[in-house]
Amino acid sequence: MTRPLILGVSGASGLIYAVRALTHLLRADYTIELVASKAAYMVWFEEEGVKIPMDPIQQEQFWREKCGVLTGGKLTCHAFGNVGANIASGSFRTLGMLVIPCSMSTVGKIAAGLSADLLGRAADVQLKEGRKLVIVPRETPLNLIHLRNLTTLAEAGASIVPATPAWYHHPKTIEDLVDFVVARALDQFDIDCVKIDRWKESTGLDEDLD
Repeated sequence: MTRPLILGVSGASGLIYAVRALTHLLRADYTIELVASKAAYMVWFEEEGVKIPMDPIQQEQFWREKCGVLTGGKLTCHAFGNVGANIASGSFRTLGMLVIPCSMSTVGKIAAGLSADLLGRAADVQLKEGRKLVIVPRETPLNLIHLRNLTTLAEAGASIVPATPAWYHHPKTIEDLVDFVVARALDQFDIDCVKIDRWKESTGLDEDLD
């Protein structure tokens, strides 16, 4: 049985990244433990004009409806303040944790080891247990504090996958751009459930081209 993957959703702009990641994972029948930070509730209302339910059971239905995946996979949602949840313990074995999108506030708290909420505690657990922690920061421009915090996380073992799409796969929609980032983030867990055109060796270029 495949271990669950923790999906952390912070208050960064770009919640479509979380939706698309969850969509692909559920369609591929993965088990997901999801926790959204308090700020994520506020940002979702600003970006989508809808409220994320506080009740974990209602929230599961909310996410499934947003993903258009009413069945398939297993999804368990957690309240942001429930630091007694299973994902807060190192004895709960997982594939690791993906934080997408990740705000600079969340980056800073994780880098400082501040388990201020369940998302931060779950991320801290992955680092202390030597499991995969993948951070998808969505901020621009980055100041020196941001860069140093990201460096601290990388030095601690986290993988940093900026929300920076490519164009060599010839994207046609916003979802194509988002899915490229999601695919690269999931690559860190060796999860290949997003259909994208990956890089192929270039042909037909002038050999003298610099």
